[in-house]
Amino acid sequence: MPGPLAGLKVIEMVGLGPAPFCAMLLADQGAEVIRIDRPGAAGALGLPPTYDVPARGRRSLAIDLRKPGAVAAVLDLVAQADILIEGFRPGVMERLGLGPDACLARRPALVYGRMTGWGQTGPLAHAAGHDINYIALSGALQAIGREGQAPVPPLNYVGDYGGGAMLLAFGVLAALFEAHRSGRGQVVDAAMTDGAALLSAMFYGLKAAGVWRNGRGVNMLDSGAHFYDTYRCADGKYVAIGAIEPQFHAELLQRLGLDAAEFQRPLDPQRWPARKARLAEVFATRTRDDWCTVLEGSDACFAPVLDWDEAPRHPHNVARGAFVDVGGVTQPAPAPRFSRSHADAPTAPATPGEHTETVLRDWGVDPSRIAALRDAGAI
Repeated sequence: MPGPLAGLKVIEMVGLGPAPFCAMLLADQGAEVIRIDRPGAAGALGLPPTYDVPARGRRSLAIDLRKPGAVAAVLDLVAQADILIEGFRPGVMERLGLGPDACLARRPALVYGRMTGWGQTGPLAHAAGHDINYIALSGALQAIGREGQAPVPPLNYVGDYGGGAMLLAFGVLAALFEAHRSGRGQVVDAAMTDGAALLSAMFYGLKAAGVWRNGRGVNMLDSGAHFYDTYRCADGKYVAIGAIEPQFHAELLQRLGLDAAEFQRPLDPQRWPARKARLAEVFATRTRDDWCTVLEGSDACFAPVLDWDEAPRHPHNVARGAFVDVGGVTQPAPAPRFSRSHADAPTAPATPGEHTETVLRDWGVDPSRIAALRDAGAI
Protein backbone atom coordinates (compact mmCIF):
# COMPACT_ATOMS: atom_id res chain seq x y z
CA MET A 1 0.00 0.00 0.00
CA PRO A 2 1.12 3.58 -0.49
CA GLY A 3 2.43 5.29 2.61
CA PRO A 4 1.32 8.73 3.82
CA LEU A 5 4.05 10.41 1.73
CA ALA A 6 3.19 8.59 -1.50
CA GLY A 7 3.51 10.97 -4.43
CA LEU A 8 6.21 13.07 -2.77
CA LYS A 9 9.33 13.34 -4.94
CA VAL A 10 12.67 13.89 -3.21
CA ILE A 11 16.22 14.36 -4.49
CA GLU A 12 18.92 13.27 -2.02
CA MET A 13 22.46 14.44 -2.66
CA VAL A 14 24.23 11.53 -1.02
CA GLY A 15 26.49 12.34 1.92
CA LEU A 16 27.21 10.95 5.36
CA GLY A 17 25.24 10.79 8.60
CA PRO A 18 21.97 12.60 9.20
CA ALA A 19 20.97 13.61 5.65
CA PRO A 20 20.69 9.96 4.50
CA PHE A 21 18.80 9.10 7.69
CA CYS A 22 16.34 11.92 6.97
CA ALA A 23 15.90 10.60 3.43
CA MET A 24 15.29 7.13 4.86
CA LEU A 25 12.52 8.47 7.09
CA LEU A 26 10.79 10.01 4.07
CA ALA A 27 11.26 6.90 1.93
CA ASP A 28 9.99 4.65 4.73
CA GLN A 29 6.67 6.50 4.57
CA GLY A 30 6.24 6.19 0.82
CA ALA A 31 8.10 9.13 -0.70
CA GLU A 32 9.98 8.49 -3.93
CA VAL A 33 13.54 9.40 -3.01
CA ILE A 34 16.27 9.39 -5.64
CA ARG A 35 19.84 9.23 -4.36
CA ILE A 36 22.35 11.21 -6.42
CA ASP A 37 25.59 9.26 -5.94
CA ARG A 38 29.10 9.74 -7.24
CA PRO A 39 30.20 7.08 -9.77
CA GLY A 40 32.27 4.46 -8.02
CA ALA A 41 31.28 5.68 -4.56
CA ALA A 42 31.79 3.21 -1.74
CA GLY A 43 29.06 2.45 0.77
CA ALA A 44 28.94 4.09 4.20
CA LEU A 45 32.16 3.39 6.15
CA GLY A 46 33.37 1.32 3.21
CA LEU A 47 30.88 -1.47 3.89
CA PRO A 48 28.84 -3.28 1.21
CA PRO A 49 25.54 -1.47 0.50
CA THR A 50 23.53 -4.29 2.12
CA TYR A 51 24.67 -3.10 5.55
CA ASP A 52 24.05 0.61 4.93
CA VAL A 53 20.61 0.49 6.56
CA PRO A 54 19.94 4.27 6.37
CA ALA A 55 20.23 3.95 2.56
CA ARG A 56 17.28 1.58 2.30
CA GLY A 57 14.13 2.12 0.30
CA ARG A 58 15.33 4.25 -2.60
CA ARG A 59 16.91 4.11 -6.04
CA SER A 60 20.39 5.36 -6.86
CA LEU A 61 21.52 7.46 -9.80
CA ALA A 62 25.30 7.85 -10.12
CA ILE A 63 26.48 10.86 -12.08
CA ASP A 64 29.80 12.70 -12.37
CA LEU A 65 28.87 16.34 -11.87
CA ARG A 66 32.18 17.48 -13.41
CA LYS A 67 31.24 16.09 -16.82
CA PRO A 68 29.38 18.04 -19.54
CA GLY A 69 25.62 18.02 -19.18
CA ALA A 70 25.61 16.41 -15.73
CA VAL A 71 24.53 19.42 -13.69
CA ALA A 72 21.86 20.27 -16.27
CA ALA A 73 20.52 16.72 -16.01
CA VAL A 74 20.27 16.96 -12.22
CA LEU A 75 18.50 20.30 -12.56
CA ASP A 76 16.01 18.62 -14.89
CA LEU A 77 15.23 16.21 -12.06
CA VAL A 78 15.07 19.04 -9.53
CA ALA A 79 12.48 20.74 -11.74
CA GLN A 80 10.13 17.83 -10.95
CA ALA A 81 10.97 17.38 -7.27
CA ASP A 82 9.20 18.62 -4.16
CA ILE A 83 12.21 18.44 -1.84
CA LEU A 84 15.99 18.40 -2.21
CA ILE A 85 18.19 17.29 0.71
CA GLU A 86 21.92 17.90 0.97
CA GLY A 87 24.41 17.53 3.82
CA PHE A 88 27.61 19.20 2.63
CA ARG A 89 29.56 22.09 4.13
CA PRO A 90 28.20 25.55 3.25
CA GLY A 91 29.09 26.56 -0.28
CA VAL A 92 29.72 23.10 -1.74
CA MET A 93 26.39 22.87 -3.58
CA GLU A 94 26.82 26.40 -4.90
CA ARG A 95 30.23 25.49 -6.34
CA LEU A 96 28.67 22.47 -8.03
CA GLY A 97 26.06 24.70 -9.67
CA LEU A 98 23.26 23.16 -7.61
CA GLY A 99 22.83 25.75 -4.87
CA PRO A 100 19.45 27.07 -3.76
CA ASP A 101 19.34 29.90 -6.31
CA ALA A 102 19.94 27.56 -9.25
CA CYS A 103 17.48 24.97 -8.01
CA LEU A 104 14.71 27.38 -7.02
CA ALA A 105 15.04 29.04 -10.43
CA ARG A 106 14.05 25.70 -11.98
CA ARG A 107 11.46 24.81 -9.35
CA PRO A 108 10.14 27.86 -7.46
CA ALA A 109 8.10 25.71 -5.06
CA LEU A 110 11.09 23.51 -4.14
CA VAL A 111 11.92 22.91 -0.47
CA TYR A 112 15.71 22.91 -0.22
CA GLY A 113 16.83 21.12 2.94
CA ARG A 114 20.37 21.76 4.18
CA MET A 115 21.88 19.59 6.92
CA THR A 116 25.07 20.70 8.64
CA GLY A 117 26.66 20.48 12.05
CA TRP A 118 27.23 24.15 12.79
CA GLY A 119 24.65 25.71 10.43
CA GLN A 120 24.92 27.79 7.27
CA THR A 121 26.09 30.86 9.19
CA GLY A 122 28.21 31.67 12.23
CA PRO A 123 31.95 31.66 12.96
CA LEU A 124 32.16 27.84 12.94
CA ALA A 125 30.06 27.28 9.81
CA HIS A 126 32.96 26.11 7.63
CA ALA A 127 34.81 24.04 10.26
CA ALA A 128 34.87 20.25 10.25
CA GLY A 129 33.11 18.44 13.05
CA HIS A 130 31.14 15.41 14.13
CA ASP A 131 28.22 14.64 16.42
CA ILE A 132 30.34 14.77 19.58
CA ASN A 133 31.46 18.32 18.77
CA TYR A 134 27.99 19.61 17.98
CA ILE A 135 26.37 18.26 21.12
CA ALA A 136 29.29 19.57 23.18
CA LEU A 137 28.63 23.11 21.95
CA SER A 138 24.90 22.84 22.63
CA GLY A 139 25.34 21.97 26.30
CA ALA A 140 23.91 18.47 25.89
CA LEU A 141 27.12 16.46 26.19
CA GLN A 142 28.15 17.91 29.54
CA ALA A 143 24.98 16.49 31.08
CA ILE A 144 25.52 12.87 30.00
CA GLY A 145 27.55 10.64 32.29
CA ARG A 146 27.96 9.59 35.90
CA GLU A 147 29.00 11.69 38.84
CA GLY A 148 32.72 12.27 39.03
CA GLN A 149 33.33 10.86 35.56
CA ALA A 150 33.93 12.42 32.15
CA PRO A 151 31.02 13.14 29.79
CA VAL A 152 29.99 10.01 27.86
CA PRO A 153 29.28 10.25 24.09
CA PRO A 154 25.75 8.83 23.60
CA LEU A 155 26.80 7.20 20.30
CA ASN A 156 25.68 9.71 17.64
CA TYR A 157 22.01 9.74 18.55
CA VAL A 158 21.69 13.29 19.87
CA GLY A 159 23.44 15.29 17.16
CA ASP A 160 23.28 13.29 13.95
CA TYR A 161 19.88 11.68 14.34
CA GLY A 162 17.69 13.30 17.01
CA GLY A 163 18.97 16.85 16.63
CA GLY A 164 19.90 16.48 12.97
CA ALA A 165 17.98 14.09 10.73
CA MET A 166 14.67 14.33 12.56
CA LEU A 167 14.92 18.12 12.77
CA LEU A 168 15.54 18.23 9.03
CA ALA A 169 12.63 15.88 8.31
CA PHE A 170 10.34 18.07 10.40
CA GLY A 171 11.71 21.20 8.72
CA VAL A 172 11.27 20.08 5.13
CA LEU A 173 7.74 18.82 5.75
CA ALA A 174 6.82 22.06 7.54
CA ALA A 175 8.21 24.07 4.61
CA LEU A 176 6.35 21.83 2.17
CA PHE A 177 3.08 22.50 3.99
CA GLU A 178 3.75 26.23 3.73
CA ALA A 179 4.67 25.91 0.05
CA HIS A 180 1.31 24.30 -0.68
CA ARG A 181 -0.34 27.51 0.57
CA SER A 182 2.08 30.10 -0.79
CA GLY A 183 3.31 28.37 -3.93
CA ARG A 184 6.84 29.35 -2.95
CA GLY A 185 9.68 27.15 -1.82
CA GLN A 186 12.43 28.04 0.62
CA VAL A 187 15.68 26.89 2.20
CA VAL A 188 15.60 24.92 5.45
CA ASP A 189 18.82 25.45 7.45
CA ALA A 190 18.95 22.51 9.88
CA ALA A 191 22.01 22.52 12.16
CA MET A 192 22.85 19.78 14.60
CA THR A 193 23.98 22.32 17.19
CA ASP A 194 20.52 23.92 17.01
CA GLY A 195 18.77 20.56 17.15
CA ALA A 196 20.77 19.24 20.08
CA ALA A 197 20.04 22.47 21.97
CA LEU A 198 16.35 22.11 21.13
CA LEU A 199 16.31 18.57 22.54
CA SER A 200 17.57 20.09 25.79
CA ALA A 201 14.65 22.55 26.07
CA MET A 202 13.16 20.99 29.21
CA PHE A 203 16.50 20.94 31.00
CA TYR A 204 17.22 24.61 30.29
CA GLY A 205 13.85 25.35 31.89
CA LEU A 206 14.59 23.21 34.93
CA LYS A 207 18.02 24.83 35.25
CA ALA A 208 16.47 28.30 35.21
CA ALA A 209 14.00 27.20 37.88
CA GLY A 210 16.87 26.06 40.12
CA VAL A 211 15.88 22.39 40.15
CA TRP A 212 18.58 21.08 37.80
CA ARG A 213 22.31 21.24 38.44
CA ASN A 214 25.17 21.44 35.95
CA GLY A 215 26.97 18.41 37.36
CA ARG A 216 26.58 14.94 35.88
CA GLY A 217 24.87 12.13 37.76
CA VAL A 218 23.39 14.42 40.40
CA ASN A 219 19.92 15.00 38.96
CA MET A 220 16.71 13.04 38.73
CA LEU A 221 17.11 11.80 35.14
CA ASP A 222 20.89 11.52 34.75
CA SER A 223 21.56 8.50 37.03
CA GLY A 224 21.59 10.60 40.19
CA ALA A 225 18.33 9.25 41.61
CA HIS A 226 17.90 5.70 42.86
CA PHE A 227 14.59 5.37 41.04
CA TYR A 228 16.00 6.28 37.59
CA ASP A 229 19.05 4.20 36.80
CA THR A 230 20.36 0.84 35.66
CA TYR A 231 21.32 -1.99 38.02
CA ARG A 232 23.60 -4.98 37.59
CA CYS A 233 22.07 -8.40 38.20
CA ALA A 234 23.56 -11.67 39.41
CA ASP A 235 24.34 -12.79 35.84
CA GLY A 236 26.16 -9.57 34.93
CA LYS A 237 23.24 -8.28 32.87
CA TYR A 238 21.35 -5.08 33.65
CA VAL A 239 17.84 -3.81 34.27
CA ALA A 240 16.51 -0.28 33.84
CA ILE A 241 14.30 1.38 36.44
CA GLY A 242 12.31 4.59 35.89
CA ALA A 243 9.88 4.68 38.83
CA ILE A 244 9.59 8.46 39.18
CA GLU A 245 5.97 8.98 40.22
CA PRO A 246 4.97 8.08 43.81
CA GLN A 247 2.60 5.27 42.83
CA PHE A 248 5.20 3.66 40.55
CA HIS A 249 7.91 4.08 43.18
CA ALA A 250 5.65 2.38 45.72
CA GLU A 251 4.99 -0.54 43.41
CA LEU A 252 8.70 -0.98 42.74
CA LEU A 253 9.42 -1.19 46.47
CA GLN A 254 6.55 -3.59 47.06
CA ARG A 255 7.65 -5.97 44.30
CA LEU A 256 11.24 -5.87 45.53
CA GLY A 257 10.09 -6.69 49.06
CA LEU A 258 11.45 -3.45 50.48
CA ASP A 259 9.97 -1.48 53.35
CA ALA A 260 8.49 1.79 52.09
CA ALA A 261 9.42 3.40 55.41
CA GLU A 262 13.09 3.12 54.40
CA PHE A 263 12.43 5.15 51.25
CA GLN A 264 10.54 8.19 52.54
CA ARG A 265 11.07 11.50 50.71
CA PRO A 266 12.25 9.86 47.46
CA LEU A 267 12.98 13.23 45.81
CA ASP A 268 15.57 14.23 48.40
CA PRO A 269 18.96 14.13 46.60
CA GLN A 270 20.79 13.71 49.88
CA ARG A 271 19.17 10.30 50.33
CA TRP A 272 19.82 9.03 46.80
CA PRO A 273 23.34 7.54 47.22
CA ALA A 274 22.37 5.25 50.11
CA ARG A 275 19.18 4.17 48.35
CA LYS A 276 21.04 3.44 45.13
CA ALA A 277 23.38 1.23 47.10
CA ARG A 278 20.42 -0.59 48.64
CA LEU A 279 18.75 -1.21 45.29
CA ALA A 280 22.06 -2.34 43.79
CA GLU A 281 22.37 -4.86 46.60
CA VAL A 282 18.88 -6.22 45.96
CA PHE A 283 19.16 -6.47 42.18
CA ALA A 284 22.50 -8.28 42.48
CA THR A 285 20.77 -11.20 44.20
CA ARG A 286 18.94 -12.49 41.12
CA THR A 287 19.44 -12.77 37.38
CA ARG A 288 18.02 -10.31 34.89
CA ASP A 289 15.47 -12.85 33.68
CA ASP A 290 14.40 -13.55 37.25
CA TRP A 291 13.71 -9.84 37.71
CA CYS A 292 11.74 -9.83 34.46
CA THR A 293 9.44 -12.43 36.00
CA VAL A 294 8.93 -10.23 39.06
CA LEU A 295 8.69 -6.79 37.43
CA GLU A 296 8.07 -6.85 33.68
CA GLY A 297 4.63 -5.66 32.65
CA SER A 298 3.97 -4.03 36.02
CA ASP A 299 3.71 -0.34 36.91
CA ALA A 300 7.17 -0.43 38.48
CA CYS A 301 8.53 1.18 35.28
CA PHE A 302 10.92 -1.66 34.56
CA ALA A 303 12.65 -3.05 31.48
CA PRO A 304 15.55 -5.40 30.87
CA VAL A 305 18.57 -3.80 29.20
CA LEU A 306 18.76 -5.75 25.95
CA ASP A 307 21.59 -5.91 23.45
CA TRP A 308 21.15 -5.67 19.69
CA ASP A 309 20.78 -9.43 19.35
CA GLU A 310 18.20 -9.68 22.11
CA ALA A 311 15.99 -6.67 21.31
CA PRO A 312 14.52 -8.03 18.04
CA ARG A 313 13.53 -11.25 19.85
CA HIS A 314 11.74 -9.66 22.79
CA PRO A 315 8.03 -10.65 22.74
CA HIS A 316 6.83 -7.04 22.82
CA ASN A 317 9.00 -6.05 19.87
CA VAL A 318 7.97 -9.19 18.01
CA ALA A 319 4.27 -8.48 18.62
CA ARG A 320 4.63 -4.95 17.27
CA GLY A 321 6.81 -5.92 14.32
CA ALA A 322 9.40 -3.44 15.57
CA PHE A 323 12.16 -5.11 13.57
CA VAL A 324 12.22 -6.38 9.99
CA ASP A 325 14.57 -8.39 7.84
CA VAL A 326 15.68 -6.55 4.72
CA GLY A 327 18.10 -8.36 2.46
CA GLY A 328 19.18 -10.62 5.30
CA VAL A 329 19.90 -7.74 7.68
CA THR A 330 17.77 -7.39 10.83
CA GLN A 331 16.95 -3.71 11.35
CA PRO A 332 14.35 -1.40 12.91
CA ALA A 333 11.05 -1.23 11.06
CA PRO A 334 9.69 2.09 9.76
CA ALA A 335 8.00 4.24 12.38
CA PRO A 336 5.64 5.73 13.41
CA ARG A 337 2.62 3.57 12.58
CA PHE A 338 -0.37 4.93 10.67
CA SER A 339 -3.89 3.58 11.05
CA ARG A 340 -4.67 3.74 7.34
CA SER A 341 -1.62 4.58 5.24
CA HIS A 342 0.59 1.54 5.61
CA ALA A 343 3.72 1.91 3.48
CA ASP A 344 5.25 -1.16 1.89
CA ALA A 345 8.18 -2.80 3.65
CA PRO A 346 11.48 -1.06 2.85
CA THR A 347 13.65 -2.40 0.07
CA ALA A 348 17.34 -3.18 0.44
CA PRO A 349 19.89 -0.38 -0.07
CA ALA A 350 20.92 0.09 -3.67
CA THR A 351 24.40 -0.18 -5.07
CA PRO A 352 25.50 3.34 -6.07
CA GLY A 353 24.36 3.89 -9.65
CA GLU A 354 22.22 0.76 -9.76
CA HIS A 355 19.23 2.59 -11.27
CA THR A 356 20.88 5.45 -13.18
CA GLU A 357 19.33 5.09 -16.60
CA THR A 358 16.03 3.77 -15.25
CA VAL A 359 15.60 6.83 -13.05
CA LEU A 360 16.47 9.21 -15.88
CA ARG A 361 13.94 7.53 -18.16
CA ASP A 362 11.25 7.38 -15.47
CA TRP A 363 11.70 11.08 -14.72
CA GLY A 364 11.28 11.98 -18.39
CA VAL A 365 14.85 12.69 -19.51
CA ASP A 366 15.07 12.38 -23.29
CA PRO A 367 16.87 9.21 -24.49
CA SER A 368 19.23 11.30 -26.61
CA ARG A 369 20.33 13.25 -23.52
CA ILE A 370 20.88 10.00 -21.64
CA ALA A 371 23.06 8.81 -24.49
CA ALA A 372 24.99 12.09 -24.45
CA LEU A 373 25.60 11.74 -20.71
CA ARG A 374 26.87 8.22 -21.29
CA ASP A 375 29.16 9.35 -24.08
CA ALA A 376 30.55 12.14 -21.90
CA GLY A 377 31.36 9.69 -19.12
CA ALA A 378 28.93 11.39 -16.75
CA ILE A 379 27.02 8.13 -16.19
